Amino acid sequence: MKTVLFQGDSITDAGRSRDQDSNLGRGYPHLIKAALNFREPQKYNFINRGISGNRIVDVYARIKLDIINLAPDFMSLPIGVNDVWHEFSRQNGVSEEKFEKVYSMLIEEIREALPNIKILVMEPFALPASATEGVLEDGSSKYSAFRLETEKRAAAAKRIAEKYSLEFLPLQKLLDDAAAATSPEYWLADGVHPTEAGHALIAAEWIKKFDAMKSD
Repeated sequence: MKTVLFQGDSITDAGRSRDQDSNLGRGYPHLIKAALNFREPQKYNFINRGISGNRIVDVYARIKLDIINLAPDFMSLPIGVNDVWHEFSRQNGVSEEKFEKVYSMLIEEIREALPNIKILVMEPFALPASATEGVLEDGSSKYSAFRLETEKRAAAAKRIAEKYSLEFLPLQKLLDDAAAATSPEYWLADGVHPTEAGHALIAAEWIKKFDAMKSD
């Protein structure tokens, strides 16, 4: 049985159980587990170790306990929005340069310990809604600044994927296009956290990437 590890922040956490690995929460990991278990019974063991509020430095701090010790065959990681959000909310974000440096360290150390692991790098994203909109002290748009910084982390994540020949899952344009047909809040309730529909969109795209990686 192959082990699939979902890593990340609150987008992955999604209310998962800390006591029962079988309870992956109510987000995209749960939807992926349901779909793959239906399609390929008893083939995969799914683990969710996303933690709400995590930045790249927090995931790196958990690398041994929550990644290497679990010895997954496959891992996916969406990270970066808290590296931006925490700077706006409490001046405790992670700069673009440090984000990329720590992300590189994370990947290198995982691959050194688990040379056969397959890793899917997921693009961080944001839409205009309650958590991302407003006016900054200088009178400028909070969303414009939030989106710009998120895009910088997204570009860094893509560079990481290219540097280490990892699969990359772009999500921002998918969400932009989806929001244009409805509203941002339909997909991301507060501009950061997915709704049921948002999680379903992520799960569908994740499975496409997973199927391509399996066939490599």
